[in-house]
Amino acid sequence: MSDLFEAPVSETQAQNDYSASSIEVLEGLEPVRTRPGMYIGGTDSTALHHLFKEIIDNSMDEAVAGFADKIWVTLHKDGALTVRDNGRGIPVDAHPKYKDKSALEVILTTLHSGGKFSNNAYKTSGGLHGVGISVVNALSEYLNVEVYRDGRVYKQNFARGKCLGPVEDTGEMRNKKGTQVTFMPDAEIFGIHKFTAKKLYDVTRSKAYLFSGVTIYWKDETATEEAETPKEDKFHYPEGLRDFVKSVIGQRLCLTKDLFSGKADLVIEGRDEGSVEWTVAWPYAEDGQQTSYCNTVPTPQGGTHENGLRGALTKAVRAYAEMRGQKKADKLSAEDILGGAHLVVSVFVRNPQFQGQTKDKLTNPEVQRWVENAIRDHFDHWLVADKESADALMTRAFERQDERTRRRKEQDVRRKTATSRKIRLPGKLADCSDQSASDTEIFIVEGDSAGGSAKQARDRKTQAILPLKGKILNVASATKDKMLANQEVKDLTQALGCGLGKDCNPDDLRYERVVIMTDADVDGAHIATLIMTFFFEQMPQVLQKGAVYLAMPPLYKLELNNGDSEYALDDAEKDKLLNTKKFKGKNVTVSRFKGLGEMPAAQLKATTMDKSKRRLMQIRIDSLADAKDIVGRLMGKNPEERLNFIKERAGTAVSLDL
Repeated sequence: MSDLFEAPVSETQAQNDYSASSIEVLEGLEPVRTRPGMYIGGTDSTALHHLFKEIIDNSMDEAVAGFADKIWVTLHKDGALTVRDNGRGIPVDAHPKYKDKSALEVILTTLHSGGKFSNNAYKTSGGLHGVGISVVNALSEYLNVEVYRDGRVYKQNFARGKCLGPVEDTGEMRNKKGTQVTFMPDAEIFGIHKFTAKKLYDVTRSKAYLFSGVTIYWKDETATEEAETPKEDKFHYPEGLRDFVKSVIGQRLCLTKDLFSGKADLVIEGRDEGSVEWTVAWPYAEDGQQTSYCNTVPTPQGGTHENGLRGALTKAVRAYAEMRGQKKADKLSAEDILGGAHLVVSVFVRNPQFQGQTKDKLTNPEVQRWVENAIRDHFDHWLVADKESADALMTRAFERQDERTRRRKEQDVRRKTATSRKIRLPGKLADCSDQSASDTEIFIVEGDSAGGSAKQARDRKTQAILPLKGKILNVASATKDKMLANQEVKDLTQALGCGLGKDCNPDDLRYERVVIMTDADVDGAHIATLIMTFFFEQMPQVLQKGAVYLAMPPLYKLELNNGDSEYALDDAEKDKLLNTKKFKGKNVTVSRFKGLGEMPAAQLKATTMDKSKRRLMQIRIDSLADAKDIVGRLMGKNPEERLNFIKERAGTAVSLDL
């Protein structure tokens, strides 16, 4: 048996074997290949694409420094990638410390080498540790560099971090300058992972948004007709981050008339510390998206620059609310003001401190103060200059504050007793602040856009808003299980709080009035009919109580040149107004509303929600039997009944302009 097994190594022997000769020294770029995760966060697809970011960041640094204005990115058929710029070109002369090596070779083969440790070559840059391009070299099957400098072309080739020969002067080229890097990620490191054109394309475009002075050209040799990205493209955005946010939100309605955007220098006690650029939009019914960059490097975990922007906006809205006499202004939080906002901030600073080599978070504490001070003054002026937008932001902030307070109170109740009865309310409900049902009303609104506008137009004390998505389920022809599983039915039932079917008690209704508010078109009428069917089938007692109303939004606006205007409910009222003394024979602009979501909040309030000006139609049931027959024939499962009902009344139908 002793011939088959080695004797175990004793603790004493192991201690004696651990000597100076046991200490390994990894030279050059060997540490990178041995532990790639320390430098690029792993060996997965995300880490692979980080290689591209390291290379393009070098070209962006040249552009931001004012030495380049063009960058070319090419994805080759074999999976290699080329990045070229028209900057100064990496120096190729002998390095003063390593006489037998060019500066180019030192940069490509030595960790912590580069021109960004001092401010001599770059005022600001994304690469600060001197490991970026050398790490890419270490993790590439091959990496070839061409430098166009001083009217000549210089080339040098590398493989897995090793230099394959000295710099070659390959001849004269007077019409070209800059650096070109072509590399193939090493399959020994990244396995099956390959570059994805869509990811490369998105990073390339984002870089162009971050600096308006650069044009980036994209080329994908692997592209097919079915590809997500084009074969060739060109990125240049004169308005920078503003262009980016506009492309994200598209045609969606926003709370404010315009985006809040701008640029500012970070001048501290006479010292130029860099600059900041920002853009913020507040779309209706959006989940927030906050994006930040430092020296063109994305910081997905945010950091002090993002905190500075949030602080500036929060303090400015609080101050505005105090100026408007709002008592709870000091209780507004950043989430109340910026929840749902699209926020992008980009800073350029001299000596940024990042969390880790992958630069996920900016940590310079002083940057927060610099950014906040720079942006606060701009936002104060922006709010004062546009009172309507400022009021819209303030109103929504208080709505979110109320919702936050309500959720906290509900959580407190749950903590105090798990058996206590509590009212569950749908998350999309913007409730009114009055606790009593007296003189309160809930508006059931068609869609998030109209809901967002209605929330701005309402009286927060007595008016609640519940937006419903699309057409509510036709409960007259649906099974009970299907009805109870429908989210819109659930939301409506929870908001009203009076129960369904035989359990419905109109005295428990949480509001004095229920107002159905839909567009003045065919779709709007259909949705209103479906909602009224829901009340008849599941809450007829509420209809009998006279608590359900139909809002009557106008279809037209008639406006004179002096700004005086009137609203018309339909064509008949429009024609009648045009023949009055006020409008007859005058130059009248007639506008037709597309829908409630297209109405500014002030207009929606004046026409449809202001209790002193609006028109409501009360929905009443004189005979339950007659109503049941009508609803069954119109909304039931039998299409023949529906057709017969329409034929019977076709002769008495009024012509409608639809």
